[in-house]
Amino acid sequence: MSHPHPDLGPPPPLPAGALRIVALGGLGEIGRNMAVFEFGGRLLVVDCGVLFPEPDQPGVDLILPDFDYIRDRLDDIEAVILTHAHEDHIGAVPYLLRERPDITLVGSRLTLALIESKLTEHRIQPVKHEVVEGERHAFGPFECEFFAVNHSIPDALAVSLRTEAGIVLHTGDFKMDQLPMDGRLTDLGGFARLGAEGVDLLMSDSTNSEVPGFVTSEREIAPVIDDVFRGAEQRIIVACFASHVHRVQQVLDAADKHGRKVAFMGRSMVRNMGVARDLGYLKVPPGLMLDAKEIEQWPPKDVVLICTGSQGEPMAALSRMANRDHPIRVAEGDTVLLASSLVPGNETAVGKVINGLTRWGARVIHKGNARVHVSGHAAAGELLYVLNLTRPSNFMPVHGEWRHLRAHARLAALTGVPEDHIVIAEDGVVVDLLDGRAKIVGAVKAGYVYVDGSSVGGVTDVALKDRRILGDEGFISIVIVVDSTTGKLTGGPEVHARGSGIDLDAFEAVIPQLEHALEEAALDGVADVQQMRRVVRRTVGRWVSDTYRRRPMIIPVVVEV
Repeated sequence: MSHPHPDLGPPPPLPAGALRIVALGGLGEIGRNMAVFEFGGRLLVVDCGVLFPEPDQPGVDLILPDFDYIRDRLDDIEAVILTHAHEDHIGAVPYLLRERPDITLVGSRLTLALIESKLTEHRIQPVKHEVVEGERHAFGPFECEFFAVNHSIPDALAVSLRTEAGIVLHTGDFKMDQLPMDGRLTDLGGFARLGAEGVDLLMSDSTNSEVPGFVTSEREIAPVIDDVFRGAEQRIIVACFASHVHRVQQVLDAADKHGRKVAFMGRSMVRNMGVARDLGYLKVPPGLMLDAKEIEQWPPKDVVLICTGSQGEPMAALSRMANRDHPIRVAEGDTVLLASSLVPGNETAVGKVINGLTRWGARVIHKGNARVHVSGHAAAGELLYVLNLTRPSNFMPVHGEWRHLRAHARLAALTGVPEDHIVIAEDGVVVDLLDGRAKIVGAVKAGYVYVDGSSVGGVTDVALKDRRILGDEGFISIVIVVDSTTGKLTGGPEVHARGSGIDLDAFEAVIPQLEHALEEAALDGVADVQQMRRVVRRTVGRWVSDTYRRRPMIIPVVVEV
């Protein structure tokens, strides 16, 4: 089993006849999926998604892949293949197209429609190439074949890439629902045919590799939703992903059956469901829908709201309802249905929203107390099935945190893939497929690029560290006035503090220490402003640490006269 090494250097030039694979995101994390394939001097990108920020990344809106690896080679990109329309697979496309707007986007009908709708907000008109399962298309030296797969959004695809180096099968996100809502089965026959031909490298979704067995069918959710509607006394509020067309369809069907009107809330929900409805993926019974502004005109027992916020996002509708910061006031007797699974890392935020809603009297139904969601990702039994169907010569787990990648690698070994043909890589690790072997050959930079408002890449890890310190410990500013020639103190120190938890009167104890330290520095000939700032920061920092066991940000301001 081949593992990345922290001391990996830059990769060598790509040998003739070799295929190079570099993941710029999606390995060791859930999100930011982006894989770059190189053959014969040309590039093909599969997916280009975002990662959503953690609580310890304050002020960050989105996290993008680092495009530095391909920035000087944008003209070498043949196309970007989008396996499906989830944000962790398409969310970074607008930022890539800012750098080269005419890159061809390849995907299914719904995927391209949703990304085009998103790009309209960025004022970008994309170059699109629509494909359907079963088709083959050449993009430069890459001959691509597309396969239908089930997922928690319609029209998802797997893709195989054929080059002189061999056949690579990239599953995208998939599961093997045998009774899918839209009747569109994962193309196991196509996978088997490819396996008989010889898959040189399988890159497969690892998200549920630790979960035994097979994922429950989407159809088993409908009776649970029906029971929720039957038992609801007042308003029903359903929160789910803005792209989960199948779940929304189930809610619409239940609302129609129980005589309730439905309104969508949230820009992404309204936009995505409008696209799905226009293309026929969402079937809306006549007279069912209301505008969100009309909701208050109807009795609570006659309405259903479908909104975003199932992951506890602070600005989403559901979080704002929980915080009483939304026109919709959750009240006693309301039912809130969280119809989605928890993305790892969001547990605390979701728990806070559930507590907030419960406080106002709502009954909250979620995956922890009812079967109201099934995963869109294959469990271990399904992953084994695909491994046995395709019989890959080499295996590389993708889309998952470290524990998921390693669990999937163990499954591959159980099916007979040789240990030294299993490649566990992380973002930026370079893998070459040559002469039937996939090997790690180096690494490139593949760090986080933060989007903060309109700023892309302007926020650094150092800035985030400062934000965390400010949020956790507050800050202390000390203003001093010094003689520009001698460095002697002529005014101050004047202390200001915010969020430090230290009373301003307490700083009277440190001012004599600070004056003494500055006098000694002046006697030693210190007249440089930067050195005086260091003296102030060191003296005050030591006092705060010794007295209060705190480490606030200390901001010295030195005024020369």
